[in-house]
This record gives sequence, C-alpha cells and structure tokens, in this order.
Amino acid sequence: MEKLFRIIALLEGVSYILLLFIATPIKYLANDPQYVKMLGMPHGLLFIAYVILAFLLRPEYKWNSRQFFVILIASVIPFGTFYVDKKYLKSGK
Repeated sequence: MEKLFRIIALLEGVSYILLLFIATPIKYLANDPQYVKMLGMPHGLLFIAYVILAFLLRPEYKWNSRQFFVILIASVIPFGTFYVDKKYLKSGK
C-alpha cells in the first residue's frame, strides 16, 4: 500500500500545483474556467484518496500525532506531498 500512497501523493501534489499555478490564473486572467473544471474533480478525488490512505497507513508506519498532522496538512500546502514522500516514505518505516 506504500507504493500506492506514494503514487497518489505525487499525483495529488502535481494536480494541486497545476490547479493553483496554471488553471486558476487562466480562469481569472483569461476568463476561461475550463481548466479549473478539468483539473478540479481529479484533484479532489486524489486529495480524498491521499487522506484515506494516510489514515490506513498510520498504524503501519507508527506515525505519532505530530507526524500525522504534518502528513495531513501537507496535502493542502503546495509541494507538501513531495516533502512527505521524501521525509516519511522514502526513508522507510
């Protein structure tokens, strides 16, 4: 399940960055909301999957409350999921 979580974390992070830094500016600067609509749903599903998988992996990784809080908050901070991958997943359990 770790591999799946890492893939979801990567995709969630990329979709969030695309949504924030490409789709949203296009929506407001070019008055074209199609990219937000196109990226919004996949990002939302990836976000939900990320949170669910974090809850499922918490006992296996024995993340304490602070670590778990950082992992969850990382999903709403640009580039946060990349930090989680490097700090909590790549280094092992």
